[in-house]
Amino acid sequence: MSSTPTNSDIATVERTIAAPADRIFALIADPTRHHEIDGSGTVRDAKEPSQQLVLGSKFGMDMKMGFAYSMENEIIEFEQDRRIAWQTRPNIGLLRPFIGGRIWRYELTPVEGGTLVRESWDISQEKVKRSVKSMRGKTIENMTKTLERIEQVVTA
Repeated sequence: MSSTPTNSDIATVERTIAAPADRIFALIADPTRHHEIDGSGTVRDAKEPSQQLVLGSKFGMDMKMGFAYSMENEIIEFEQDRRIAWQTRPNIGLLRPFIGGRIWRYELTPVEGGTLVRESWDISQEKVKRSVKSMRGKTIENMTKTLERIEQVVTA
C-alpha cells in the first residue's frame, strides 16, 4: 500500500558532474558496478551478470552492514539517460512484511558544463518507516559520497 510522501519521506542530494548524461546513466544502470560508486560501503556484488535494465527489470544485490544479507530490486521508473529508480525488498520472504519498499532514484538533467545528478532516498513506501527514519542524516551523507564517486568514475 502506498502513501503520499512527506518532506521527511524523501531525502535528496545533487551534484553537477562534468560528463554527459548517457555516460553517467550507463554507470548507474549497471548493477555490477554499484559497489564502485556506493558511498555507504554496504553494497558488495550484483547477484546476476550485467544486463540492460528497463522498466520492470529485477536484480539482486549482496550487501553487508554489520552482517551479510541480500536485497532484490525492481526498476519502477525508467527513462533512458534521464531517470532510473529501483525499489528494494529483502530476498527472504519472511522479512517482507516488516522491511523493504524504499526507493533509490537518480534523475539526470543536462546542464551547461555537464549533467546535474539528483539522487533520492524515498521511504514513502517503506514497510515500517519508523525503522529507517533515523537513518536520514547518514543516508544524505552517504548519497553525497556516492555522487562524488560517480564523478570520479565517469571523469577518470
